[in-house]
Amino acid sequence: MATVSQDTTTVRRLRLGVGVMGMALPVVITIGYALQVGEAVLLNSISGAYYTDMRDVFVGSLCAIGVFLICYRYARPDNVLSTVAGIAAIAVALFPTTPKGEQILVSAADDTTGIVHGVAAIILFLDLAAFCFFLFPRSTAPSALTMRKKTRNVIYTISGIAILVGLGLAALGSRILPDDVVRTIRPLWWGESVAIFAFGIAWFTKSNTIFRDRES
Repeated sequence: MATVSQDTTTVRRLRLGVGVMGMALPVVITIGYALQVGEAVLLNSISGAYYTDMRDVFVGSLCAIGVFLICYRYARPDNVLSTVAGIAAIAVALFPTTPKGEQILVSAADDTTGIVHGVAAIILFLDLAAFCFFLFPRSTAPSALTMRKKTRNVIYTISGIAILVGLGLAALGSRILPDDVVRTIRPLWWGESVAIFAFGIAWFTKSNTIFRDRES
C-alpha cells in the first residue's frame, strides 16, 4: 500500500478545511440568523452578520479560513496567492462592513473601516478566482490528464466563473437596482453567498476528496 507524505497530507487537509468552511459559512450564518430572529429572513449581506448574534461565527470562520490559507504551501505561485488571500480574509473579518449599507464589494462609505473591508473583500474574491482559473487546473503528473482530473478542472472553471458572477451580482445589483428591490431580493447576500460557496467547492474538490486520483 502506497504511503502519503506528511506534507501531502497536510496540504490536502488544509484544502479540505478551507473548502468545508467556505461551503458551510453562508449556510450556517443564514440558518443561525433565521433562528435568532425567529423567521426565515435573509441578511442584507453575509458581512452584515457582524452586527448580529452570528458575529462570532462570521469572524471566527473567516479568521480560520485566513489562517489556513496563510499556512497553505504548495508551489510558489500558490504560496503567494494563498498568503495574500489569507490576509485579506482576516481583514474582511476584523474590519466590519458599514452597518447600514453592508456593502463589502463596492463600498462608497467614507468610513475607513468600511473601505478597508471592501478592498480586502475584492482582493480575496479575485485571488480565489485566480486559484480556480490558473492554479488548480495544473497537473504535476507527466501522464495525460485522466477523466477525473478533467472533471475536477471543469468544477474549478465553473467555480471561478461563479465567484466572478457573484462578485458582479453583489456589486452591480446593490448599486443599480432601486432600494426597495434591493431590500426584497438581497443581491449582496446572494452574490456573496454564491462566491463564498463556489470557492468552498473548488477547494473541497482540490483536496482530492471527490473524483479522486493519485495526483492531487
